[in-house]
Amino acid sequence: MKTYQIATIPGDGIGKEVVPAGRDVLAALAATSSTFRFEFEDFGWGGDYYRAHGEMMPADGLDALRGKDAILFGSAGDPHIPDHITLWGLRLKICQGFDQYANVRPTRILPGIDGPLKRCQPQDLDWVIVRENSEGEYAGVGGRVHQGHPIEAATDVSMMTRVGVERILRFAFRLAQSRPRKLLTVITKSNAQRHAMVMWDEIALEVSRDFPDVTWDKELVDAATARMVNRPATLDTIVATNLHADILSDLAAALAGSLGIAPTGNIDPERRYPSMFEPIHGSAFDIMGKGLANPVGTFWSVVMLLEHLGERAAAARVMAAIEHVTADPALHTGDLGGKATTADVTRAVCAFLAEGDRRKAA
Repeated sequence: MKTYQIATIPGDGIGKEVVPAGRDVLAALAATSSTFRFEFEDFGWGGDYYRAHGEMMPADGLDALRGKDAILFGSAGDPHIPDHITLWGLRLKICQGFDQYANVRPTRILPGIDGPLKRCQPQDLDWVIVRENSEGEYAGVGGRVHQGHPIEAATDVSMMTRVGVERILRFAFRLAQSRPRKLLTVITKSNAQRHAMVMWDEIALEVSRDFPDVTWDKELVDAATARMVNRPATLDTIVATNLHADILSDLAAALAGSLGIAPTGNIDPERRYPSMFEPIHGSAFDIMGKGLANPVGTFWSVVMLLEHLGERAAAARVMAAIEHVTADPALHTGDLGGKATTADVTRAVCAFLAEGDRRKAA
C-alpha cells in the first residue's frame, strides 16, 4: 500500500477550519482504498506563530516540508500583522523556496450554483488560469528610501527572465494541449509595458511553434476582464503574469459563484520539491470560528492534490462528491446564499465517499 506524506498548514483565520475539513475528506477517502493511505503532519505556522516567535514560520521550515509528497495550505493573513509580513513570511516563502512556479487555478460553474452571468451556460465557463508564480510583479525587487520625508520614494520592479517566462508559457501550452479544446489565451499588457511584456509576447510566439495543434490568441489584460464577462465561451486555458493572473482568477471565481469554491495548486512541474494546494479565499477573520466557511475550495484543492499524486480515480471520486453536494441548495454555505455550516458540507462529502464505497461493494 502506498503511503503519502502530507503536510497540513492551516495558517490563519478560516484556514484553521477548512484545512482540517480537507484532512477529514482525505481520511474518508483513504478509508475506502486498499491501495493508498495518508500520513499527516500539521504545522502551526502563521499569525499566532509570529506573535510567539517574531516570524511566520521557522527559518529552517522548508527543511521540515522538503520530504513531503504534498502540502495542503489554508490561508495567510491576520488583521493585526501587516499583510506583506504574513504573505512573504509564509506562503511566498514556501512558493519561492520550492520554486513552485506554476500556479494553476481551474474555474467552472459547479452544479447547483447560480453564477452572476445570467446569459452564461455552465459549459460556457470552464477555464484553467495559469499564473506565473515566482517572478514578475511579485519578484520582491525594489525598496524604499528617505522614509518619513517629503522626498520619500518607493519602487517595486517587475522582474521577468527568459527562463521564467518560457517555462510558464511552455507549461500553459502543454496544459492547453491536454484539454479538449486545445485553446490558449496569452494575457499581456505590452502596449503600455514596453520591455518585459514585449519579451513575454515574443517568447509566446516562439513557444507556440512547438505546439501547432494548439490554437492561441493574445489579449490585453484590461480587455480580458470584459471578455471574461461578455464572451466567456471564447476562453479555455489562460496564462498570465503573477499580478495579472492573481486579479483575473479572483474575477473568474466570482463569475463562477464564489471565491469560497475556488482551488489552486502551486506546482513544481519538475517535481524537485513538494507542491502546495490551497483554496484561493483569504483568511476571512470576520467569520472565523463561526463554522460558516465554505470548505469546497479546499476540497477542490484536494482533488488537484490527488491528481498531482497520480491518484486520478480517487480525485474523480472527490470531485463527484463535491458536485453532489453543491447540487443540493440545503448544503450551500452563506457565500452561496445558503445556511449550511462547514461541518454540514464536510459530513456530506465524507458520507458520499463512504456511500459510494458501499455501493461498489454491493
